[in-house]
Amino acid sequence: MMPAAYPAFRVAAAHVAPVFLDLEKTVEKACSVIEEAARHGAQLVAFPEAYVPAFPVWSAVAAPIHNHDWFRRLATSAMRCPGPELAQVAGVARRCGVFVSLGFNEGSPDSVGCLWNTNVLIGDDGSILNHHRKLVPTFWEKLTWANGDGAGLRVVETRLGRIGALICGENTNPLARFALMAQGEQVHIATYPPVWPTRDPRGGGNYDLASAIRIRAGAHSFEAKAFTVVVSAFMDAAMRDELAGIGPDAARIVDESPRGVSVVIGPTGEPVSETRADGEGILYADIDTAACVEPKQFHDVVGYYNRFDVFHLTVDRSRNRAARFVGEAATPPPAPESDEGETRLS
Repeated sequence: MMPAAYPAFRVAAAHVAPVFLDLEKTVEKACSVIEEAARHGAQLVAFPEAYVPAFPVWSAVAAPIHNHDWFRRLATSAMRCPGPELAQVAGVARRCGVFVSLGFNEGSPDSVGCLWNTNVLIGDDGSILNHHRKLVPTFWEKLTWANGDGAGLRVVETRLGRIGALICGENTNPLARFALMAQGEQVHIATYPPVWPTRDPRGGGNYDLASAIRIRAGAHSFEAKAFTVVVSAFMDAAMRDELAGIGPDAARIVDESPRGVSVVIGPTGEPVSETRADGEGILYADIDTAACVEPKQFHDVVGYYNRFDVFHLTVDRSRNRAARFVGEAATPPPAPESDEGETRLS
């Protein structure tokens, strides 16, 4: 049977907290959230930025010379792609018959200290449909993550429509956004952290994360004529209390810094769901991709409303690697543990 030309379905934005810096328990919680969302009819479940096992807020609160233990804890709990924890999540997606967008800290077999801010799209059959690493860590995030590459700047065609995703500040990058628009994106996933301090709140002028999210999501939906599923993490008491132990001002800073929000935006740039901010939980919205069609008559920036004889965009999708070995074959590293539902990526 051919899929519907314009699918209609329910999405779930998991506005939830990780089990702070605990890889095993955070993966278990993610699996539980997927199961709950599937019971409520969701066909697509999206998790926040760097959900597994935590977003490195400590880098904003303390100087780098005090953060070595935090970084080691994060690196120790990083996931691999492919890897057993990802296979566990993929198995639940397959059993529930849903698509899952998952943000996590990705480790590398080439270096014990190289981490990426990664997002994968998992298919309803448990396969890994796309593997994206954040192109540029933002501000103090550079203390934790390496630069990503263009290999994951892809829109995936599914029975739910064409799905793409960008991570946090990438939604401010007009070229990254256009790269997805140019692939006919209909559903865009935008992931964010629970809190993002940029100044001591006592002095005022802190970055308004919620406002920035609404501006970005509204702009992308309006320009792409697509739905945007915004999903931010939630800072629970356990995470807050651990961060408070950094120093005398840490609790006040994280308590008073702007929070992320979760919301679904329609192709006119207006919200089509409630906005979740203060309470942990799953936000649901029913979307109909047929609503993406009429606005294209007004401004189709990847169709008639552009000048491709004037503007040219080239995207390099090659995967960055530490080295390329030629000549005598080197002994390959041992393969990662295999598990049912795991898909190896080039």
